[in-house]
This record gives sequence, C-alpha cells and structure tokens, in this order.
Amino acid sequence: MTSPRYLLICPCRDEADYMRETLDSLAAQTVAPALALVIDDGSTDATPAILEEYAQRLDFLKVIHRADRGDREVGVGPIDAFNEALATVNLGDYDFVCKLDLDLKLPAAYFQTLIERMQADPRLGSYSGKPYVRVDGGLEPEPCGDELSVGMTKFYRRDCFVQVGGFEPVLNWEAIDCHRARLLGWKVRADDDAEALRFVHLRRMGSSHHNVLRGRYRHGAGQYIMGTGWFYILASGVYRATTWPVLTGGLAIVWGYAHAMVRRQPRYGTPGFRAFLRRYQWQCLLRGKNRATVRIEAAQADRWRPAFSEYRPD
Repeated sequence: MTSPRYLLICPCRDEADYMRETLDSLAAQTVAPALALVIDDGSTDATPAILEEYAQRLDFLKVIHRADRGDREVGVGPIDAFNEALATVNLGDYDFVCKLDLDLKLPAAYFQTLIERMQADPRLGSYSGKPYVRVDGGLEPEPCGDELSVGMTKFYRRDCFVQVGGFEPVLNWEAIDCHRARLLGWKVRADDDAEALRFVHLRRMGSSHHNVLRGRYRHGAGQYIMGTGWFYILASGVYRATTWPVLTGGLAIVWGYAHAMVRRQPRYGTPGFRAFLRRYQWQCLLRGKNRATVRIEAAQADRWRPAFSEYRPD
C-alpha cells in the first residue's frame, strides 16, 4: 500500500524575513511532501535568491517565478498565483493538496497528524492546526475558531477540493471554501488539541498588508462579499471589539462590511449558498459555533459524495 501523497502550493511575495523558518520546518517533516511548489509573485527582496538556495537542497521543492506586477491585492493576488501554479500539476497524482504560506514555523509531525486524522474520518474534507504568535518570549494563540480550516495552511482532501471548485480569488476566500464544503456534506475543522497542530505564525494574522486594522476592515468587506447578514457581522464586531486591538478592531470589521454594502460590491455565489450560510450563522448565534457546526454537518450528511465521480452539484 502506497503512502498518501500531498501537494503544497505556496504563493509568496517578499517573504525573505520569514521563509527560512518555514522551509526548514518543511525539511524536518516526518512525512515529507511529494511536491512543494512555490510560486514567487514578483518579489522585490531576497525571496528569489533564498528560494533557489533551498531548491538546491530540498528534492521536493520546485520554484516558479512571476514578474513583478506591482503591489498585489490581498485575497485576489495570492489565490491568483496559487491557481496559476495549480494549473501546472496533475491533481490526480496526489491524495491531498494544501495552500501554505511562507511565514509559518510548523511542528515536525504537522502534516503527518493532519493526514492520520483525515484518514480516520472520511468525511473530514479540509483540516488544519491553529496559529500561535510569539509574545514576550512565549507563545499565545491567535483568535481562531474550530469551524474553519485556517487560510495560511489550508489542507484539503483532493476530492473535496475538486468538488468545492478550489479557491475563489475574492476577499474571504478562506471562509467561502469551507462553507461550500459543508454545504456539500463534508466536515471542516481546525484543532490545536495536540502539540503537533500548534504552529507559529511569524507575523500577526491580518497584518501582512498595511496593518491589523486594515486587515479587520478587509475581513468585514469580505464578509459582505461572502453573503453574511447584518445580524452576524454586528455580533462579530462586538466580539472582536473585546480582543486586540480593543474596540477599534471590531469597529473596523463593521465599517468594512458597511462600506462594501454602500459600494454595492458583487456578492459571491448563488442565493442557495447565501441562504445556507445565513442559516448556519443564525445557528451559531443561537447555539454557539461548535454545536451549530455539529448540527449542520449532520443535516448535510446525505449530500456527501466521497469521490468526484459521485459528485452531485447543488
């Protein structure tokens, strides 16, 4: 019996300050990737040179270089690069596919643990660990729920990834794909109940483009694009107002949503998808996210088709 093969696709731009730790942690994995395909999206720092250095040392590492197109749009840019790299491989050669950022330090058994847990639950279509950040010589968790696999290490069973249709190059792509998977009967989860699932995020979530407040604003705009209703975004803003950055972070989320609505930004998906999303969000407010997720995944079980050949579109 052959071992599961997993593909990493790593879009990056100007990651010279962080990527060595990521690449070293990939080299130390107890189960190595079959291929780690890094697509350099026009970096202007030492990123290309570092990538070529590691490509000489790591047999599984392959590098694609894109020309500098100027400052890329967050959300759209990385996924556009990801999709370009994806088009160069045959997904049928792999059992799992992962979008991986190059500003992470991963435990040695990270991918082995993901694979083992997904093999134990055939309906688990997308899975991840959870991020921690370095603070005063220690680590503290970044705000992250259990119901979505995180965007910086989005690990997918191949057939689930194909059924979902991959990643949409829009804001909030990292939530859209998870709700889409759940609509189709798959389970989605993030865990940090084992050391092997707790990875270091080398810069704070949402701070890669300008600053954290801009990241919160972007999150609010992305929620509007995804189809989230006012009731849920207000609750989210109130909750986030209690975490760092206190008050201003929550206000930025609500402002991003309102601004996208006023500008009549195009919304993702079909009315059926948005109705499913809002039913789930109501359940989250009424029951809590964990209980709501278990409830809706049970309700969607009859939609699950384990192989793409058995896929029934919504």
